[in-house]
Amino acid sequence: MPLKNQNPTKTKAWEKLQESYQELKNIDMKTLFLNDVHRKEKYTLTFNDFNLNFSKNRINDAVLQQLLELANEVDLKDGIKKMFSGDIINATENRAVLHTALRNKSGNAVLVNGKNIMPEVEASLKKMNSFSGSVISGKLKGYSGKAFTDVVNVGIGGSDLGPRMVVDALQYYKNHLKTHFISNIDGDHISETLKELNPETTLFVIVSKTFTTQETLTNAETIKKWFLSRGLGSKETDIKHNFVAVSTNLEKVADFGIAQENIFTMWDWVGGRYSLWSAVGLSISLALGFDNFNKLLTGAYEMDEHFKTAPFQKNMPVILALISIWYNNFFNTESEVVIPFSQYLTQLVPFLQQLSMESNGKSVDRNGNTIDYQTGNIIWGNTGTNVQHAFMQLVHQGTKLIPVDFIGFSNSLYGNKEHHEKLMANFYAQAEALYLGKTKEEVHLELKVANNQDKIEQLLPFKVFQGNKPSNTLVIDKLSPKNLGSLIAIYEHKTFVQGYIWNIFSFDQFGVELGKELAKTHLQ
Repeated sequence: MPLKNQNPTKTKAWEKLQESYQELKNIDMKTLFLNDVHRKEKYTLTFNDFNLNFSKNRINDAVLQQLLELANEVDLKDGIKKMFSGDIINATENRAVLHTALRNKSGNAVLVNGKNIMPEVEASLKKMNSFSGSVISGKLKGYSGKAFTDVVNVGIGGSDLGPRMVVDALQYYKNHLKTHFISNIDGDHISETLKELNPETTLFVIVSKTFTTQETLTNAETIKKWFLSRGLGSKETDIKHNFVAVSTNLEKVADFGIAQENIFTMWDWVGGRYSLWSAVGLSISLALGFDNFNKLLTGAYEMDEHFKTAPFQKNMPVILALISIWYNNFFNTESEVVIPFSQYLTQLVPFLQQLSMESNGKSVDRNGNTIDYQTGNIIWGNTGTNVQHAFMQLVHQGTKLIPVDFIGFSNSLYGNKEHHEKLMANFYAQAEALYLGKTKEEVHLELKVANNQDKIEQLLPFKVFQGNKPSNTLVIDKLSPKNLGSLIAIYEHKTFVQGYIWNIFSFDQFGVELGKELAKTHLQ
């Protein structure tokens, strides 16, 4: 069954929210806290190692209730059920949306067109386990009989951003294999990568569902030429030893020279930006070992179960999505900042940019009508205290209202207590500073104490912080494969909820194609 169609702006809840916005648009959050001493506890959710505090937002109990009413009025519960059940909710491409099946640990069947797809998923995972174990142990070798030392993932979009982000985030758990990623069609990029590699000891993972993606195939052909010209005695028949593919196009993969046993399955019910949980994540399994890849899946599965079963008022992805809609559609904020306080998560924001902006960057509703309300969010950000010396000036004192997600960890991986205490002090301080700001009176006193009385009038307006800037703080026990899986799943489900309520199709991406088509005309 397709998703229901409901223009959210025509609902009773939306009308109430418009009225509440007029009442609350200038509300001071400090007043909200003063009026409710239990606000922090009421506006905090916990799940496993996750603690989400959303109290520093311009919402009150009435607005939160109205947002929940909006979710109920458009029947979000039905949408969630249809996604997990394998209904054809990607209607424009006539496909189910079942990235959740890739990490399904329940043992229950998942049906697509009446067929249980779980045996295929489990067979693919078993093959990944066996293959990655053989490469890591040195049992499986390159064409010249030497063990692999390097793995190169060749893909673009979801075939690159997801695996790259996870491998980078979990490098603490990495094994001896060096992992590289080639995505851009830029020849300088591929040349810089290849010049450091030994063809005899490098395994290339070519990831392309159709095996026709211009960037990926151009890079793969360049690598193939390099392999045959630089390898000691390498020949066409040696491709099968050093190249594997993740694809559905068996014929084109075979033409390239990759052996059939080295082809890993993909399915059309998994979108690229949701595919790291499948064989697209082979480079993750190679870099971290399959046990850690499986923990990643487990973390995502546990968040899936939370999303599927928790009441909306206690549901992390739902609450985050509703708050985002509140700002985007009523305050017209348009953008959101994500700031992970871990250098391991440098690639998280680029990953979330594709996840959110490719999914919900749509201007036509599920009926095919042009939309007259805002959809999608511009996602941007960076890591930790780096942001304080970059863009936080704009967030604190600029003219734009920009909601922030802060993501922090209670424990560091290497146990450097002094560094981690300072890092987390800044984590909490940034959220507090956005909320509190600094009044004229406080600045006046500060300048007076600093013996800058003669400059008070001159400096006063420039040192005032308006405050009242919204943020969420998500604190996780520590960065682990399982916790990272849950974190990614939170944002996947947040994206789904937003798109569902905006009445758009979140799982096609026709906007990606136009530039590609025009590029071909320039090459003719």
